[in-house]
Amino acid sequence: MRQPFKKSQIDVFESLNVTGKAIKQGVLLTTRWNNRVNSMTISWGQVGIEWNRPVFTAFVRGSRYTYEMLLHHGEFTVNIPSGGNVEKILNFCGTRSGRDTDKIRELGLTLVEGEKVSVPGIAELPITLECKVIYRQMQDPKAIPHHILEEFYPQHRSGDPSMTGRDIHTMFYGEMVNSYLIENGK
Repeated sequence: MRQPFKKSQIDVFESLNVTGKAIKQGVLLTTRWNNRVNSMTISWGQVGIEWNRPVFTAFVRGSRYTYEMLLHHGEFTVNIPSGGNVEKILNFCGTRSGRDTDKIRELGLTLVEGEKVSVPGIAELPITLECKVIYRQMQDPKAIPHHILEEFYPQHRSGDPSMTGRDIHTMFYGEMVNSYLIENGK
């Protein structure tokens, strides 16, 4: 029998040290569209304030399935580990495309219904940020220093010698509308 879950509210700004360290090591960004849930591993992201709103800024390449899902349904959750070994989960979600693989099913992850967004949290990565996209902006490759452009956006990724072929990231600004820790209920 499936155990119920409870959610304890957290203040993400009070736990920035934990959140920042987790992002560097990898967290999941989860989306939902057309009755499909998909998670991808990200290690680029920011927590901050924009327009007097708490935001999580996620960086997603235009070639990713998650990018397509975010364009169609502008909600996501950020799923952050709280101890435990999640290396297998992060590796799997960072090396497979949701176009071809149902990562949630393959990994046997436990989805926990969102409260203020339609995208679920994940019990195995229990610190959850619920976000609604309020703005998106493609990075301008002409404004990126050349050495960074060459390191992170080499031309060979698409075979296109122009700047547009470098699979540049789009920044998705998600207003954090809820944040909590998923716990087993009793």
